[in-house]
Amino acid sequence: MSHTHRSKDKLIARIRRLKGQMEAVERALDSEQPCGDVLQLLASIRGALSGLTVELMQEHLSEHVVQAETDAERRQAASELAEALRTYMRGE
Repeated sequence: MSHTHRSKDKLIARIRRLKGQMEAVERALDSEQPCGDVLQLLASIRGALSGLTVELMQEHLSEHVVQAETDAERRQAASELAEALRTYMRGE
């Protein structure tokens, strides 16, 4: 069983919190809140999303790279992680 299946409920709860934070940004913009408040909400979302991303990357590394059963599986998992890191870093 994959790590995402084992921690599915926890991951979904984090996603729901992120959705709630995005809705808070929408409400803030709709009610014409000061831009500083909106920026603070966005910073919180970025932090939460980064935390989720790092957690999944760490679990992927541990389960699919370190504990891979074959060299081919290890190479595939490392390649997936490297591609995710490249994409993640381009967004920084």
